[in-house]
Amino acid sequence: MARGKQSYFAPVQDLRMLKEHMASNGEGEPGSPARTYEEAVNCLSSLITRRTRADGANKGDHFNLMFEYLKILELEDSMSRLKVIHVAGTKGKGSTCAFTESILRNCGFHTGLFTSPHLIDVRERFRLDGMDISEEKFTAYFWWCWDILQEKINDDVPMPTYFRFLALLAFKIFVAENVDVAIVEVGLGGKFDATNVIRTPIVCGICSLGYDHMEILGNTLGEIAGEKAGIFKQGVPAYTVSQPEEAMSTLKAKASQLGISLQVASPLDRGLLDGQQLGLDGEHQYINAGLAISMSRSWLERTGHSEGIFIQNTESLPEQFIRGLTLSRLQGRAQIVPDPYFSTQSSTLGPGGLVFYLDGAHSPESMVVCARWFSNATKETARYIYHPEQPEHSSSARLVPILIFNCMSVRDPQLLLAPLMSTCSYNGVYFHKALFVPNQSTFNQVGSFTSTQSNPQQVDLSWQMTIQRVWKNTINGNKGLIDDKVTGVNEACKQGEQRNTRNFENSAIFPSLASAIQWLREYAQQKRPIGLQVLVTGSLHLVGDVLRLIKK
Repeated sequence: MARGKQSYFAPVQDLRMLKEHMASNGEGEPGSPARTYEEAVNCLSSLITRRTRADGANKGDHFNLMFEYLKILELEDSMSRLKVIHVAGTKGKGSTCAFTESILRNCGFHTGLFTSPHLIDVRERFRLDGMDISEEKFTAYFWWCWDILQEKINDDVPMPTYFRFLALLAFKIFVAENVDVAIVEVGLGGKFDATNVIRTPIVCGICSLGYDHMEILGNTLGEIAGEKAGIFKQGVPAYTVSQPEEAMSTLKAKASQLGISLQVASPLDRGLLDGQQLGLDGEHQYINAGLAISMSRSWLERTGHSEGIFIQNTESLPEQFIRGLTLSRLQGRAQIVPDPYFSTQSSTLGPGGLVFYLDGAHSPESMVVCARWFSNATKETARYIYHPEQPEHSSSARLVPILIFNCMSVRDPQLLLAPLMSTCSYNGVYFHKALFVPNQSTFNQVGSFTSTQSNPQQVDLSWQMTIQRVWKNTINGNKGLIDDKVTGVNEACKQGEQRNTRNFENSAIFPSLASAIQWLREYAQQKRPIGLQVLVTGSLHLVGDVLRLIKK
């Protein structure tokens, strides 16, 4: 059926051979002082370019070099044998891939999953059977790829850039581990993405499309859809979800040119889950789940594995599909994390506390989805949302929404904050305070030990000041939606602020994420029984930084 003994034991043998190869070349085994995981990550960091994404030269930048790298690594033939599901899109790629992997794993298959970005540790990008690749395996495969490329590069074929190396590493891992299915998420766009060296996928999918990465992909939905449809291959079925008309027209035209079918997957009917809940929270996840179901079904049929899984009654979902959908997990997407700091405190502190609502939304459309999720999630636990008519020291616990926000400078914060605020206010949720922070991690290093700014006083906060001004202007432009009393800073909030913040109506700028979290903890502790519901959004990097800090 799914995986056999060869699939189970070949990877172990391959890892042993990797170690022997390294030892024979005097390189030592993974874990030795000269070849540690930390050193591998430092080498990987050296591939990060300082060129901004908005640089026009990024588009299709020597894409054909990827095929040269595959030749150097002798991965061409073995790559063609990988049974790949290739997924592009603007919103929901990671969630759709996570659902798909979980479904097929619960059908009994040996799965590989490549996604981006990582939140805490680079190994999150490479998952085998639902688990991050081990440090030992990552280290062994890393040095195998690194050493061969270092030996063969020249002026015409330089070392691959950061994401291209990661994609090559993923292909090596999946080939060596002999996975039954590789679910591969596009990094950016599609046509010129590093993952698009996949020539014979089993099935392709396009998630919801919207306006993002416009500096690279184009200024219209049609142009963006054209880039995403670059992953379509002749003879390979493609699936998508309901799209805006302009985007759908382009996708259909691209499919027609290749003579392939483009089918629209319907959102999952929640009644098919037998009363259970999706493993990933949010109404939008039913759209992603529907696409994952269609791609998984197509993969099973095209690889000859559908027998014994599907029954004649096509109106119901197989048990394996339900299990995969309900057990799926993905960090940083509609994730709720109570602050461990309060769980370790004495119970004498009373109710209240601090809960983080983490969602890496970073496009206008995804901000609307994030706001809906946050509104619904907080309403489920709140007796009532903060409102100025409620007494400051109510006898029962109050739950107060607070925003932590940052976004990359290539994005327009107005296009992100406006839909977030209007959607929240439409659902009766008003932020008591907004905190604007720089990202904690640096952008020229990777790994769980990523360095941070050592002197907060030297941090450039000009971008955060720009975002704060946008926040004020957005509030002033939505007088009819946002109660002016709610946007004011009450006396209790003023007393709780630290002197290293910059106040601006109901917002503050902090020189570091750590100082913002410290302020939140102190404020929550001082104001019990108030409970703080903190939405962290605008950047997956920011979400990862929060997870890294609160889990320390």
